[in-house]
Amino acid sequence: MTTKTPLAHSQADTNSTVASIPVINSTVTAITNSTVIATTGSTVMATTDSTVIATTNSTVHATTAVPGFIDSLLNKIPLPRWAIYAIVALILLVVLICVLCICVKCCCRGKKKRKKKLDQQVNLKGLNGSTTTALVQPDVDDVEYGSANNPRGRLLYSLEYNAPKSELTVGVKEAAALKAMDLGGTSDPYVKMYLLPSKSKTYETKVFRKTLQPVFNEHFKFQISQAELSESTLVMQVYDFNRFSKHDVIGELRLTLSAVDWNHVIEEWRDLTEASKFEQENLGDICFSLRYVPTASKLTVVILEAKNLKKMDAGGSSDPYVKVQLVLDRKKWKKKKTSVKKRTLNPYFNESFTFEVSFDQIQRVQLVISVWDHDKVSRNDAIGKIFLGCDATGNQLRHWADMLSNPRRPMAQWHTLLPAEQVDTTLALKHTIKIPFTGKTF
Repeated sequence: MTTKTPLAHSQADTNSTVASIPVINSTVTAITNSTVIATTGSTVMATTDSTVIATTNSTVHATTAVPGFIDSLLNKIPLPRWAIYAIVALILLVVLICVLCICVKCCCRGKKKRKKKLDQQVNLKGLNGSTTTALVQPDVDDVEYGSANNPRGRLLYSLEYNAPKSELTVGVKEAAALKAMDLGGTSDPYVKMYLLPSKSKTYETKVFRKTLQPVFNEHFKFQISQAELSESTLVMQVYDFNRFSKHDVIGELRLTLSAVDWNHVIEEWRDLTEASKFEQENLGDICFSLRYVPTASKLTVVILEAKNLKKMDAGGSSDPYVKVQLVLDRKKWKKKKTSVKKRTLNPYFNESFTFEVSFDQIQRVQLVISVWDHDKVSRNDAIGKIFLGCDATGNQLRHWADMLSNPRRPMAQWHTLLPAEQVDTTLALKHTIKIPFTGKTF
């Protein structure tokens, strides 16, 4: 009996304990539910209209849904995160620079408008005395062309006509007070002359380096009849020589020969005037180098480039190529040509040609450089020509002399193209007939 009592007690305890299990479950459930309900039900319901709904709809979606979308989007890009961040930073930087540029441009435009308004308010009529000339600054174009206060210098020349020989002799004596065209305050002057309207022959004097007072003392002769003389105009232009760019016109003289008294020799000073802008059509310029090796009897011509070529096609362009021809004893001797450059007025060639020319022949040969426009259907048209050699004049003769005085060294220089008819007339080539299949000419 004594032993059963504890058992009953323990059973009761066990039962009570077991019976308390639902209580625990209920407590847990109650706590859990109450907690959940307190945090999700009661609290949410209690504050649905005020705090949590606002927080749930705004903050939760903004801080959980958007980052999740961005992460999923970034994971789809097959690039490492650092590369993506770098690209984004670069795009932002470009956008920032564009915004700054737009702001600066708008500010500058506003300043220009304000400046225009201020300029329009200035009334020069209200200014007194000679101060208006100091306040009004002419443009560069106005200074360059036709300004009376911008002297270009003077030229001393002589004229003599021999009627029995139909020969006009033009003397270029000297120049004085020429306009400085170089940065150092000097010029490299030379004189070019020709007769209009025929312009069949052009002469040039020697170049005098770094001087504004050159003394030329050179004479040139034109074969012209007395009838043509009365209808002709003598043009003498003073240029500033530039080896690697276009030569600049300092000034010119135009003499109407019908008004000249030919009963005596004329010698006088005259002021240079502005050169005519529209007298001669610009055919373009070409740059090439010459190299002669006497020991190997090799003449190398490298056609480098051309610029500002004349428009030959209807579309306002050309298909230029260059012919390189050697003339020996007034007969066509050897020739080569470059490739054709399509639809351009500023072609770049950089093509080299080598000819075998002995030292004896180099004294008698003429090098003819001609630029042509290629046409598939019709005949090719000549854009312009020049020739170099011991019989040339001006820049062409100087380039040829530089080549001969500097053997084995390439000498490059720009040249202005001349009309093909003028060069052909000067060369006065002998016409030859080539016999087919024999290679012989007579």
